[in-house]
Amino acid sequence: MNSTDGLKILGLAHAYLRTAVAGVPADRWGAATPCDQWTVRQVLNHARLDQQAYAAAITGEGGPQSDPFQPADALDGDFVQVLEDVLAKAFDAYAQLPADAAEAPTPLGPLPVWLGATAAALDAGVHAWDIAVATGQDLPLEAELAEGLSAAADQLVDRIRDAYGVYAPAVRQVEDGDRAAALLAFVGRDPRWSPAG
Repeated sequence: MNSTDGLKILGLAHAYLRTAVAGVPADRWGAATPCDQWTVRQVLNHARLDQQAYAAAITGEGGPQSDPFQPADALDGDFVQVLEDVLAKAFDAYAQLPADAAEAPTPLGPLPVWLGATAAALDAGVHAWDIAVATGQDLPLEAELAEGLSAAADQLVDRIRDAYGVYAPAVRQVEDGDRAAALLAFVGRDPRWSPAG
């Protein structure tokens, strides 16, 4: 994978997150999610703060004003526009890196540019799925995006899980699971999770 591929995956993940957030019914923001003990509001705030952190690592500007791992259970102001602004800044930060850049600064330390971009995409894409399933949307994690996110997950998730404890343990994969199901299980989600379950 190269930096152009990483940027493409980041764009797909951001689009998925935008779509999931736009589809949340007004009465579902307080719903439980696959992220244990977090509501839909908290997952959105975490995803927004993480994208701010990825952008700020490159630009040095506009980092998160609170801990992404203690996200507020509230929505303030025009949160859709705030999310849009954050996603645009994160995408632009990667898009504006020099074509010959070998590494990008990230909240995880310097990474190859493609891996930094797909690490940011992994966070956005998985949390988009969390929001979608928590709110009953028919919005699966598509195979192309899952494949791209898996490239980052394979290199980073075990390291992050061991160092920071921020991913739940991997879930035993369902038999005959597709690529998306395998990815979700690896990052600690039951691919069959539902609000009723």
